[in-house]
Amino acid sequence: MCVVGGGAFGGNRGLRPVPPEKGVFPLDHMHLCDLEKKEYLNCLKSAGHKSEECRHLSRKYLECRMEKNLMAKQDMSELGFGKNVDAGTKSEEKTEQTKEK
Repeated sequence: MCVVGGGAFGGNRGLRPVPPEKGVFPLDHMHLCDLEKKEYLNCLKSAGHKSEECRHLSRKYLECRMEKNLMAKQDMSELGFGKNVDAGTKSEEKTEQTKEK
């Protein structure tokens, strides 16, 4: 019996690997951004998993990953962050203004 094309798990052997899709990036095996990750996760836990309250820490974590070449460098506005670091505060202010009207 002869098996043609593919390795033990059906993968193509000998073909050039394809880079990962956007949004897929290497794990932080060296723990270069552990502090930022832990701050963000602690914030989520204390905020009842309301991510908007921890956006500033999410941004800090992503910036760390870009600085350490753990993900492609990109403008933060492309990742959903405005110019203001504390974007959550602005959206809360808008919500309060809407409620007052």
